Amino acid sequence: MAALYIETFGCQMNEADSQEIAQRASAAGYAIVTRPEDAQVVLLNTCTVRDNAERRAYGRMNHFRALKSADPSVRIVVMGCLAEQDRDRMAKLAPHVDAIYGTKELRALGDRLERWREDFGEDPDIEAIEQRALLEPMGGTADGVTDAFSHLRAFVNVQRGCSYYCTFCIVPHVRGRFDHRPAAEIRAEVAEKIAAGAREVMLVGQTVNAWRDPADGADFLELVRSVATLEGLERLTFISPHPKDFTEATIAGFAEIAALNPRVHLPMQSASDAVLRRMNRKYTRAQFEERVAWIARYLPAWAITTDMIVGFPGESESDFEATLEYVRRGIFANAYSFIYSIRRGTPAANWEQVAPEAAHERFERLIEAQNDASTAYHARKIGRVERCLVVGPSKKDPNRLTAKALDNVTVNSPMPPDYDAALYAREPWLDIEIVAAHVWGNSGTVRARSARFTDSGAPVDAPVLSLL
Repeated sequence: MAALYIETFGCQMNEADSQEIAQRASAAGYAIVTRPEDAQVVLLNTCTVRDNAERRAYGRMNHFRALKSADPSVRIVVMGCLAEQDRDRMAKLAPHVDAIYGTKELRALGDRLERWREDFGEDPDIEAIEQRALLEPMGGTADGVTDAFSHLRAFVNVQRGCSYYCTFCIVPHVRGRFDHRPAAEIRAEVAEKIAAGAREVMLVGQTVNAWRDPADGADFLELVRSVATLEGLERLTFISPHPKDFTEATIAGFAEIAALNPRVHLPMQSASDAVLRRMNRKYTRAQFEERVAWIARYLPAWAITTDMIVGFPGESESDFEATLEYVRRGIFANAYSFIYSIRRGTPAANWEQVAPEAAHERFERLIEAQNDASTAYHARKIGRVERCLVVGPSKKDPNRLTAKALDNVTVNSPMPPDYDAALYAREPWLDIEIVAAHVWGNSGTVRARSARFTDSGAPVDAPVLSLL
């Protein structure tokens, strides 16, 4: 049987694209495998938002060259944002890559996989498999591989591209301007995910709350309300909104939608108005704070997470201090913070850059401040029983079970005595008593499990020994 290996770098949009390709390949007769050495087709879904992601992608392409040397019949494919940006350059830097597909070519990639499927036949090439088996393990994290729990969470794209052109961001250049899916298509796909067992559905867009229905102009709040009425939907969430597109009416409207998870990702990037102007973020600090105040008023139980960029061109020490002071307020449950990375083709790439040593020093201070805030947020959960959706055995310790709380906080617990993957996939909602707080999340003990979010949980015996 033909086999496909998928490895994904980047955001939830890329993860959703990888899931779409995995489903298309499975329907065409491919097995989705966990090791590149076992695949006839190796697919790398790339990101170019930061320089590190770009370098990792090219490094991984070169790593995969060994597969091609051991077995020339192996097909290596690159897709995603870097493929869109670097199509011609990539063909020169990685000539062993068989095919390159940009962000708007998912259907064409699926068609190519279907055509290739016929080339591989039904009987495995034992000699080729043996040659690949001689290679050093190539590592990597496979995507699109199904396990007992993979169906519980689903991504649904509502929009592609972005029209805002932040001066640091390559996304509009590689994914294009806004392209909104019709609400009817979105509802139909969400219904399919629910029918397949999804307990939580995430609506995904580069600037998701800028969505407008191309059919009738309905806005994002109307979309969320509509999706929330679908029969069988248990939990609903979305990523990633833009502060500019939140109105008070939208946030007040969210308070009326019981299925929404209590979290919102609100990218701030900087708390300095001067930096925000240079970034072309289209809001001021005061306007951002206004959105935070609306969330506190209408959605007081919601967690706010954010993105921050340190060392943006022209950022002064006083600009950074404004950001640091804001983070120290403890507003954000978590922050995805990065040192500014030059992106070819963006305006900021041509400006005078902050000295690397200054940017790194600021970054360390920001991380320390946010770590304190995150730990404090998690500490407030101690003593509570949180309803969480199971993820599966911990990747770091198979004797522990990982779940996600409704606010997306990771919760680890000792493996329950009655743990069975099939049972916990049928009854994936866990009531976990929180006993400890960490920077990364919480530790606790599973007390109950249930099949549906609204069900009362069936008691779970505590482990004999709990190592926190």
